[in-house]
Amino acid sequence: MNNTFNHKNFEKFNLNWTSIQSELKLKLGIEVYESWIKKINLIEEFNNYILLAVPTRFIRDWIASRYLDQILQTIKKHKKEIIRIELKITENKDNKNQRLADSNQVNNNEKVSFIKESHLQYNRIDPNKRFENFLTGSSNKIAFEASLKVSDNFSHYNPLYIYGGVGLGKTHLLNSIGHKMNKNKKVMFISAERFMYQFVKSIKSNDMVKFKEYFRNTDVLIIDDIQFMNGKEAMQEEFFHTFNALLDKNSQIIVSADRPPNKLLRIQERIKSRFSGGLVVDIQKPEFDLRKKILNHKINELTNLYTYKLNITEEIQNFISGKITTNVRELVGAINRIVSFSRIYNKMPSLSETKVILKDLLNLTENNVTIESIQTIVCKFFKISKNEMLSSRRSRYLVRPRQTAIYLTKIMTTKSLPEIGREFSNRDHTTIIHSVKTIEKLKEKNTDMNDNINKLKNIILYKKENEI
Repeated sequence: MNNTFNHKNFEKFNLNWTSIQSELKLKLGIEVYESWIKKINLIEEFNNYILLAVPTRFIRDWIASRYLDQILQTIKKHKKEIIRIELKITENKDNKNQRLADSNQVNNNEKVSFIKESHLQYNRIDPNKRFENFLTGSSNKIAFEASLKVSDNFSHYNPLYIYGGVGLGKTHLLNSIGHKMNKNKKVMFISAERFMYQFVKSIKSNDMVKFKEYFRNTDVLIIDDIQFMNGKEAMQEEFFHTFNALLDKNSQIIVSADRPPNKLLRIQERIKSRFSGGLVVDIQKPEFDLRKKILNHKINELTNLYTYKLNITEEIQNFISGKITTNVRELVGAINRIVSFSRIYNKMPSLSETKVILKDLLNLTENNVTIESIQTIVCKFFKISKNEMLSSRRSRYLVRPRQTAIYLTKIMTTKSLPEIGREFSNRDHTTIIHSVKTIEKLKEKNTDMNDNINKLKNIILYKKENEI
C-alpha cells in the first residue's frame, strides 16, 4: 500500500483533523498542544489506520512514547474503524535551516542557558509556573517549603531531590525554583531525556568538550524526570562527573523523579548515594481540601479567560474533588471537559451528565457497559419485559423504551449501527438511526425525557439499581 503524500487524498478524508486537534488541546492542555500536537498533520486516511506527518525524528519519538494512545482514542471517537496510527517524518528545507541556525546560535549572555533547537523549546522555564501560583496543602507543603529554602539559601540543601507521581506538581516546583534563581544566577533547566539526547548527539558529532561546557559552567542545574536515565551507563558516567564538578564549584543541583533514590531502577549505586546525601522530599496525592482549592482556582482562571462566570455547582465540585484523587492534571482535565460541555450546549451539566462526561477519568470504562445490561436496566425502568422490547410490536408503551435503549447503546458503547441492530432482533441500521434521532429531539423538547435519560445513564454507569 502506498503511504506517500498525495494532495488528492485530502478530498477523500472523512476525519476532521482540525476538530480532532481541538479536542486534544482540551484533553492534553495548551502547553502540550503548542509543543507537540500542533506540529502534527494528517497525510492519508485508510480503512483502518491513518498516516500522520511530524517535522522531526525527535518529535515523532516523543509523541509515540507519550501521546499516541490518547491521540488514537480521540480519533476513534470520530472513526471507530481506525485501529492504529503511523507517523512519518516530513522534514522540509525550512525546518532544517531553522535547526541549523538554532544549533549554531547560543547566546552566552543569557542567564538561562539551553541547548537550542527550535522544536525543543519545551525546556524553557515557564514564567506561568511560579511559587506564587503553586497551591499548597498537607500533601505538598514540605516539598514547597524546601524549594523556597533552596531558592533563598543557595546551596543550602545540595542536591534537592523531589519525587512523586505524575501530575502532582514536581515540574511546577522546578520551574518556580528556576524562575526565582534566574534573577541573579545562571540556571540550566533540562529534562533527563533531553540531557540524554544532547549527550548522544555530542558523541556522534565528536563535540563532547562543548557538551561538558554547557552543563558544568552553570550556577544551578535543574533536571526533571531523572528516572529516564535508567540503563544508560555511558550517560550516567558523564552525569556522575558533571554532578561532582558542580558540587566542587558549589553549584546548586535540583532533581525530580517519580520515585525515591533507593527505588530508581538501573541507576548506578554511587549516583543514588549522591541523591540520598542531599535533601529528599516527596509530593503525595492531593488531599480533598487541596483538590477543592485547585478546582476553585481553575474555575476562577477560566472565568477570567472566557469573560463569563462558570456556575459549576458545589455538588459537582465536591463530586469531582471526591472522585478524582490521582493527580492535579486529571482534576484540571475534568474542569476543561465541563467547560467544553457548557460552551457546546450553552448550559452547565447536571450531576448525572457530569458522571457521563468524566466516565473514563472515574474508571468507568465501556467494558462495564454492555448492550444486555442496558436492555435489562431500561426494561426494569419502564416496567416491560425484554421479550416485549425485542418484539416487532409497535405499541407506544414499547416503542419509546426500545428507542431509549437503542439511543443509550449508541452513545454509551462503541458498537456499530449493524451490531446494535443485531442485538435488537436484527433491526435495520436505518431503524437504529431513526431511534437515536427521535430520542435526541425528544430530549430537547421534553424535560421528563431528558431527566429519564440522565437517570438511566447514572444507573447504567454506577449500577445503582435502587434508583429504579
